[in-house]
Amino acid sequence: MPNETSNEALGRPGAPALTRRGLLVIAAAFALPGAVLAAAGRPVNTLGSPAGVAIRGYDPVAYFREGGPRRGSAEHAVMNGGATWHFASAANKALFLADPERYKPAYGGFCAYGTSRGYLVKIEPEAWSIVEGRLYLNYDLGVRETWSGDTAKYLARSEKNWPRLTARDIR
Repeated sequence: MPNETSNEALGRPGAPALTRRGLLVIAAAFALPGAVLAAAGRPVNTLGSPAGVAIRGYDPVAYFREGGPRRGSAEHAVMNGGATWHFASAANKALFLADPERYKPAYGGFCAYGTSRGYLVKIEPEAWSIVEGRLYLNYDLGVRETWSGDTAKYLARSEKNWPRLTARDIR
């Protein structure tokens, strides 16, 4: 007897079965208007960006090499972790491709302070910090000031919360 998610049960004998897992993947895809799921199942911040562009189209490498935010371009784009990343130059794109984990912002590019509070929110590219070689983005400059006031405490909370956060936690 077919199970309730098989195509035979749906009146489509001979078609590949649609499993519960497949249904969950489809449901998750429709529930993600502001984020895409990275390969490891973690969301990547695409809030405020068209067509799944990470961190509002800003170049994550520029924070390290140029000392601050710089808008990237589609001319220097790459898909990674389920999102499109834009870069200001071919050199920055090459650096990212050589070591994406070094340059990707923490917490999928969502606000580090928001992650410490247990939810995922947008960022302003100008509200950033590099702490121990890792890029952290924040909701705005005021939130960055709060987050910078006790970075160790907020990082500990963010690290605890991040593994359980999913697209449903986006606010």
